[in-house]
Amino acid sequence: MIRKWSASIVRAGRTVGGSSAPVTYTLIVLCCLAFLAGPASGLNPAYGTGDELLAVQRAYFRRWGVIPAELFEGSGRPALTPATALFVHGSWVHLLGNMLFLYVFGAMTEERMGRVQFTLFYVGCGYLALLGYAVANADSEQSLVGASGAISAVLGAFLYLFPRARVTSLLPFLFFLPVRFPAWVVLPFWAALQWLAAGRAPDGPGVAYLAHLIGFGLGFGYASVRYGRPTGPTRVKAAPAPAPEGENQP
Repeated sequence: MIRKWSASIVRAGRTVGGSSAPVTYTLIVLCCLAFLAGPASGLNPAYGTGDELLAVQRAYFRRWGVIPAELFEGSGRPALTPATALFVHGSWVHLLGNMLFLYVFGAMTEERMGRVQFTLFYVGCGYLALLGYAVANADSEQSLVGASGAISAVLGAFLYLFPRARVTSLLPFLFFLPVRFPAWVVLPFWAALQWLAAGRAPDGPGVAYLAHLIGFGLGFGYASVRYGRPTGPTRVKAAPAPAPEGENQP
């Protein structure tokens, strides 16, 4: 069994290393491994079951997630949590939704930016998106986890870099029939949904839509300043709907 797992990891490493977007695929692998190893996946019996598992999950999210009320206390550890929270997800749906969107939009953005610049862009924008949410909700005791602030930045950059790219979406209100739209239609529509949802979001656990909006704005703004005119039309892989699963507040 150990040999099979080792061989699978080696093959995955070779595939990532030989791809045109190794950073994107490495981020996906790291997020998946962190989720599988943590208590949120529910796969490790060592974390227990029932109320015991829920308590472990809450402690895990508080350790690695962003807690706005603790972020500005001046100590060093909370200041690192906007970076560690990018690799922590609250559920299978949360993880798979984010990773799908990173897979769909990350590769082309990375190819355009380059590996080093894309890495710094992803982590930096993700950090600032979570920090911006924390500033706006400085009294919140809810832990905030998830990569969608960074992924939203990728969407914003993608919109500027490839506005005429044809994005195949599976929209639930059209019975999940595949529909092709240019990015300049799909992604602003996604941003508008986040804006509306942010205005109606209740206090307490839920999705941090404001972090999505901050990340999206940072990504679009960075790409517009750093790069020249957008590229011509191209095709993009299918996405299930024009929105990733949001930052979780477990």
